[in-house]
Amino acid sequence: MPETLEGFVSPRRLPSINRSVTEIGRGDIRVRLLGTIIDRKDNVIVLDDGTGKINITFEEPVNFEANHLVRVFGRVIQMEEGFEIQGEIIQDMKGLDLEMHRKVSDLER
Repeated sequence: MPETLEGFVSPRRLPSINRSVTEIGRGDIRVRLLGTIIDRKDNVIVLDDGTGKINITFEEPVNFEANHLVRVFGRVIQMEEGFEIQGEIIQDMKGLDLEMHRKVSDLER
């Protein structure tokens, strides 16, 4: 386990698995999603990745507006109908060539 500067041991987080909204399943614990914010209110965003939409809740208000391309890392929360994400990190992906990213992702699969 990694140590902090004070010598205390901190637990490691599980890695975030790259997923599309429709690929999220019961066995997923942490995921990373790439998509466009289509709605935002305080600390909740609705993300659309082209395969579906999902609500993502953060502990603090989000500073990105609608129509902004972002990558989100977070914990999967199973709901009665589907899933939600407890967001941990949100990254600005405005400069990303989305078409090239999709080609590379397809090649990796």
